[in-house]
Amino acid sequence: MEEVRIEANDELVMKLLHFFITEQGYSPIVLHGAKNEIWLENLDENYQIIRIVSNYIHNEEQLNFDLFRTKKIVQKIKQKTMSFHLSTLSLFVNLGDNVDIQPYTHVNHVYCAGIQTVKDLKKYDFIISEFPNITKNTNFKEKGMELFLKITKDISDKNENESLKAEEVFKKKTPYITYGIILMNVLLFLATYLFGNGSNDIITLLNFGANYGPLVRVGEIYRLITCAFLHAGILHLFLNCYALYIVGSQIESFLGKIKYILVYLFSALTGSMLSIVFSDSISIGASGAIFGLFGSLLYFGYHYRVYLGTVIRSQIIPLLLLNLVLGFMLNGMDNAAHIGGLVGGLLMTMALGIKYKSSKSEKINGIIISIIYLIFLSCLVILNH
Repeated sequence: MEEVRIEANDELVMKLLHFFITEQGYSPIVLHGAKNEIWLENLDENYQIIRIVSNYIHNEEQLNFDLFRTKKIVQKIKQKTMSFHLSTLSLFVNLGDNVDIQPYTHVNHVYCAGIQTVKDLKKYDFIISEFPNITKNTNFKEKGMELFLKITKDISDKNENESLKAEEVFKKKTPYITYGIILMNVLLFLATYLFGNGSNDIITLLNFGANYGPLVRVGEIYRLITCAFLHAGILHLFLNCYALYIVGSQIESFLGKIKYILVYLFSALTGSMLSIVFSDSISIGASGAIFGLFGSLLYFGYHYRVYLGTVIRSQIIPLLLLNLVLGFMLNGMDNAAHIGGLVGGLLMTMALGIKYKSSKSEKINGIIISIIYLIFLSCLVILNH
């Protein structure tokens, strides 16, 4: 049987793909119209974008055009992924002999390297410093078709594993906790009429645990949480429960039930605390906790922005900003609770971590900042007396 030969450039591309996908966790980017080049992304690396270019670059004019085109594409990726900064590493495996790559190794956060073999990577300190094992981990004993089959299988297994992880995270789950919170809101709303003078009566609301600064400062700390389950009027109840169903069911599915409960209660707590700082009147409602879920969704969406970047940018952020603006414009809206809950939800999600995304150090930082935030709000509540 005649041995199948693979061109040296193609073999080099396969080795690089194997390293970046299986060793460094990069994923392919689908770009329409991009020929003879492969784009990879890993937003958690210092080089967020890797380009492997097999197109023949025969002169510096063509290289300049390639850099210009790369910059335009990276700008679009920034918008899609909500990224302020993306460093790109372009690896050219088919440069003409008369093309000098040295003046172009670093142009506008685009790093360029011309290589013909894996060993050529050692010429570039900015590559070796970031990927010290790249030459070692691209040294295969297999050759020809055997190498092609091995690399193809390894990449396929890695992509399948990543797809299973994403499917697990985004798989729709029944939001039992969200249903339970909504039920508690409804039952307490009915209880204010059955065992009191209704949901608009101040004495009744105080008896059921409404948030009120003077009572919290004398030890009735439970009001910081119980107030999040009380509502004044059917419209207030309906709007908050509807918002909770829409956002809460998503966060419960993404984070899991235990993390969801912790985010919800911490957001309710921090929202209530900031509300006391800026208001002497009683406050009730789940809006602080719901804004905390928005903060949680923003943090989750940032980590999974390859999947949710467009939704976060075009829907979630505008909706959040609109609600904050309305809170400042309309009477009766407790924007302090909204902001306190928003920050609390984001920080608690950082502390608990995002599955398959958050590092240990990131979660530790989240815990520390959440504690500092809680102490800061406690000081404000005490000093505002």
